Amino acid sequence: MKRNCAFLLLCLFSFLMTADAQTVAPGWSEQKASDWYASQPWLCGFNYIPAYAINYTAMWDKTSFDAKAIDKELALAESAGMNVLRAVLQFAVYEDNPPYFLKTLDTFLVICAKHKIKFVPALFDDCVFGLEHDPKVGKQPEPLIGWYAWAWSPSPGHSLVIDERTHPRIEKYVKAVMGRFKDDSRILLWDLYNEPTNGGLGSASFPLLKKVIVWARTVNPSQPVSIDIWNNDDRLNDIVIPASDVITFHNYENREGLIKQINNFKKYNRPVICTEWMNRPNGSVIETNLPVFYDEKVGCMLWGLVNGKTQTDLNWGHRPGDAAPKVWQHDLYRPDYLPYDEKEITMIRKYTTETKQ
Repeated sequence: MKRNCAFLLLCLFSFLMTADAQTVAPGWSEQKASDWYASQPWLCGFNYIPAYAINYTAMWDKTSFDAKAIDKELALAESAGMNVLRAVLQFAVYEDNPPYFLKTLDTFLVICAKHKIKFVPALFDDCVFGLEHDPKVGKQPEPLIGWYAWAWSPSPGHSLVIDERTHPRIEKYVKAVMGRFKDDSRILLWDLYNEPTNGGLGSASFPLLKKVIVWARTVNPSQPVSIDIWNNDDRLNDIVIPASDVITFHNYENREGLIKQINNFKKYNRPVICTEWMNRPNGSVIETNLPVFYDEKVGCMLWGLVNGKTQTDLNWGHRPGDAAPKVWQHDLYRPDYLPYDEKEITMIRKYTTETKQ
């Protein structure tokens, strides 16, 4: 009797596992990914955080979301011919008020579409540049002058990443957001997780990362999904690459380093998109690197648009009292909406215009 019960329980467990597995859609084939990419224009854009926002919590939070400011800033991007942007969503803002968050996300997409810009949402982000490792909704701190990205807020926050008891809450967020916009043509692709393991988490991010991949495949969006390759951690990349319909990556190197990385990705026989680049002091500059992206037909999103509270004109690790940098690290426009370097805008416009001819 005990053996029969054990056998029946085993059969039931196997059935449930199989039934669950059947709801998880497979990743895209190479051909499907290639066909999708062929239907897109050459993708040239930017990573976006509004100048008013010190972090992504402030961008989306009900105390500070500013559609008018976003509209003005995206008009600058449209005037330069850029057609795609990437931004991190914030789990804490969603959980605080799910209907508000979904409505606000739709408002943002309306503004993007008005300016002919596709959106790449990143569901999560492990990065930390200040002292806080968990986001808090509501009014955010003011900048600490001289500190790069002083109050950056990861999503969902390191405590929740590590504590697997919170993961069912995070699953609801993934399925609600992706489910709501899974067939929305205003979304180019889903970036499931920005720089997992960054901020000191290391492999502690792996359990959540793997779950996010399964949750996303369960939703089965009409858009491709991807996770950016951002370092040389083979254990991480062994998770990221098989989970990606298209290859997305970060590169802040000079022209030679960029070409080397792009050539390395050709072995995957999938579309390639650089979702973070441009570090002027490091040689990752528009003059030399934009032509590489264009010639190789690799989409690209530089960092960032209008300089503001994040102070990303400073270099990584910049602290109060350090000498002001001779050249900006990131950002295309000054807070008054004038270009940092008019020649950069002219060059972007030249290449984006050529793709429309």
